[in-house]
Amino acid sequence: MKIVFDADACACHGQCASAAPELFAFDDAGHLKVLIEEPPEELWEAAEDAADVCPVQAITLVR
Repeated sequence: MKIVFDADACACHGQCASAAPELFAFDDAGHLKVLIEEPPEELWEAAEDAADVCPVQAITLVR
């Protein structure tokens, strides 16, 4: 699985970072970033949760 993150669409609500802190975090400038673009299988559920809670659908998962 690969996480495709649309930074232009992101509104920095931070719900993805709350749902999957091992995959998403705020950088020093306050922008969200993906920590692991191709997470191991044990983090796929967390990636799916993060994509599901994004209010602007800025996260797409590609398998």
